[in-house]
Amino acid sequence: MKLIVTRAEPAAEGIRRIELRSGDGAALPAFTPGAHLKFKLVLPNGQASVREYSLVSTPDERDRYEIAVLREPAGTGGSAAMHALAVGDVLEADGPFNEFALAEQAREHLLIAGGIGITPILCMARALASRGAAMQLHYAARAPECMAYRDEAAALPGATLYFDQGDPARGMPLDAVLADPGEARHLYVCGPRGLIAGVLERAEALGWPAERLHYESFKGAVALANDRPIRLVLRGSGRTLDVKADQSILDALIAAGLDPLYDCRRGECGMCMTPVLEGLPDHRDHALSAAERADGKVICTCVSRALTPELVLDL
Repeated sequence: MKLIVTRAEPAAEGIRRIELRSGDGAALPAFTPGAHLKFKLVLPNGQASVREYSLVSTPDERDRYEIAVLREPAGTGGSAAMHALAVGDVLEADGPFNEFALAEQAREHLLIAGGIGITPILCMARALASRGAAMQLHYAARAPECMAYRDEAAALPGATLYFDQGDPARGMPLDAVLADPGEARHLYVCGPRGLIAGVLERAEALGWPAERLHYESFKGAVALANDRPIRLVLRGSGRTLDVKADQSILDALIAAGLDPLYDCRRGECGMCMTPVLEGLPDHRDHALSAAERADGKVICTCVSRALTPELVLDL
């Protein structure tokens, strides 16, 4: 679909908020909290690419979408292209898509955001607040001037904001925030991969069930502190690969010149599901059923790893 930029302005240091509307004034496609759009961009080097940005606007605002983009100076040019947009510019986008949806069965929602990770989390928090659902929002940034939507977040019920000034010891007290998993409490986290990994590791240690942990990372798999390299044996092609501790199985397959199926890169869609012939998967996806996880015969290569030093796949 074609979207027209109707507003583009700073939201915080290095972050730009962009409002988009349909070209003909028609209502935009519906979405649920946590959804994102896929934008088709041309990078400065002329290469066509796709970038995903979460929707900050609420689902009842069918006349507009709003996103916020962090400028990444060391990136490949996608964020620079988005920051260069001006009112009247036209973008091509697909979606909305949602692999980070609220769990409707939850009785309470714990929302954690770091930096630009506030974008899907704020949409969730606004929706939950509008329906009077039980929730807590914990939002961290380096400094007030770096915190997009600071006033909007602070005004929500159950919201706590943190500014660490570059000192992690002054940041969010994870053990206190995650202390009570409850019986039907669900956790959602979005932000830098270090924050996501830290939250997931502490949540697991404090007894949170895996099925009640939800996270969004547009930069691929989240590496945890205890991850180790994997020896990957591809039975069908007769190849053996070494997967680095901070590398996903999917990325190792692509780097080796293979052409595996994949889509979301967040363990949500199941497109990269691959048969396991030997070894024990370390499931980190949200696509497999409990029975499939227990069986250990398939793995989502985009996010999951192995509990054994070697994993043999039917590839």
